Amino acid sequence: MVERPTTEEYAVYYERYIQLVPEGNIIERLELQANIVHTLLSSLTEEQANYRYAEGKWSVKEVIGHLLDNERIMSSRLLRIARGDKANHPGYDQDVLMQTHPFNTYTLADLSEEYAVTRRSTILMLRRLTREAWLCRGIVSENPASARSIAFVMAGHELHHLSVLRDHYSLDVQL
Repeated sequence: MVERPTTEEYAVYYERYIQLVPEGNIIERLELQANIVHTLLSSLTEEQANYRYAEGKWSVKEVIGHLLDNERIMSSRLLRIARGDKANHPGYDQDVLMQTHPFNTYTLADLSEEYAVTRRSTILMLRRLTREAWLCRGIVSENPASARSIAFVMAGHELHHLSVLRDHYSLDVQL
């Protein structure tokens, strides 16, 4: 089992996400979240998935699209750090990414498939990391980051957005 990262392994900004992750196996947590997202997307109509709870807020499809973008970026960082890459991995602007990609044109089936494949790829990578690789450290946006901290950030970031879908979109999300 991969232990929780220590505060020296990530930027203070990420504390809010890491603290959301319950105790337990991080890979099992990510698998559970994949099931939660699948169940959620399977329960929605296209109209519900295009819903925005307020002007200027993302639709449900865009929230899931943001989770996809984040997972791909974080997985890339995690892979490189776990394999010893000491380069600074730059941040990204979520709003720029969302402005330039039309997630609302995706069907629910396509969005669900893309999410499932992306998460499956992440999980397969994580299952094959050695203990030493989980503990490798690198730099993200000029801050320290360990491979394991990035996995916890991915899980916590998704928990945050699933809570938003539950609380602001009134969706039945079982966390």
